[in-house]
Amino acid sequence: MEKGFLDKVEDNAGDFTHISVTQNSLQELKKIWNQWNDKVRQLFYSNYGDLPSLLDMKVDKHLVRALAQFWNTSYSCFTFRKIDLVPTVEEYMTLLRCPKI
Repeated sequence: MEKGFLDKVEDNAGDFTHISVTQNSLQELKKIWNQWNDKVRQLFYSNYGDLPSLLDMKVDKHLVRALAQFWNTSYSCFTFRKIDLVPTVEEYMTLLRCPKI
């Protein structure tokens, strides 16, 4: 990589983290979800939100790596060329291609 690029990354955070992205097989969780009746599902939704929609979401490992590369742990936001960006929930949904929460 170019030295200029590394200089910019160093400005983002003091630490470098190795990122390994994998998606586990969720068949067992899907099976459990499908066994529940509507009443149990509604109770789950009221306690945890629309978490089950994540069971069908495909993880884009390149996107996760790109997002993590610019994550500034010191400020809990993304930093691009010394500009801090804090996406809204709607922008996170768009970035992660999540149609609903």
